[in-house]
Amino acid sequence: MKEIAVASWEEFEERLRALRTEISAGLTGWLYRGQEDASWPLLTTLERRKERISVKDYYARILRVKTEIEVFTGRDWDSPDDEKLRADLAEYDNFNLRLSFGELPAYSYMAYLRHHGFPSPLLDWTRSPYVAAYFAFRQGKREKVALYAYAERPKNVKVSGSSHPMIYVFGPHVKTHRRHFSQRSTYTLCAYFNTTTKLPTWFFAHHDAVFDLSESEQDLLFKFTIPCSERVKVLSKLNEYNLNAVSLFGSEESLMETLAIQEFEFNHR
Repeated sequence: MKEIAVASWEEFEERLRALRTEISAGLTGWLYRGQEDASWPLLTTLERRKERISVKDYYARILRVKTEIEVFTGRDWDSPDDEKLRADLAEYDNFNLRLSFGELPAYSYMAYLRHHGFPSPLLDWTRSPYVAAYFAFRQGKREKVALYAYAERPKNVKVSGSSHPMIYVFGPHVKTHRRHFSQRSTYTLCAYFNTTTKLPTWFFAHHDAVFDLSESEQDLLFKFTIPCSERVKVLSKLNEYNLNAVSLFGSEESLMETLAIQEFEFNHR
């Protein structure tokens, strides 16, 4: 990962344009993520619980609560074939191939869980640097925010190994909550095949385990740090394009958040 400190929003836009001109992101395109504190690591909501969990165990948990969620929401999700999933998770090649081709079992259901606060191994990204900027500047309580730019396969190739953590990207075409589309969401999952356990199986891993390798041909990550003093200027600019809490979340609470910023911050500068 390369960290780039900028002094203003305008400098960020200029440096990002130069980066995208210099480096092709390949077929998957550039992905972006905003974090309100530049000192925070890249962690999934599952990792924030500080649990080391196997992929098999995680699926068992989310499928155990699936019926209750379906009854409460009135929605239905397909369940993965249990026998096939167990077989795939017990060896490397099949599950790696499925993930490499963007086939994540119960993807629609997992994306829905991610958008509604259930601990998830999915790290959420957006295809818009401006959506990422909104999430970075939304709270404005820190000294610096971070905006990440990620290119998975600049040359449309990727090398992997069975014992090494690997980042897999899952794209936008999934039937899930509308926030997924308004936020232009894409997700990544980091996992590896653990052969040190009694029964070899897949485990989740930290994304930084891959980014810290600083590969030059794949998984390129750039971290821009921007002073939080740019917050009102950035949010005002985004709001001119109707990019705000209500357009990204579509709830009554997000409407109040948007109106509060407009009335107490934009109109009283």
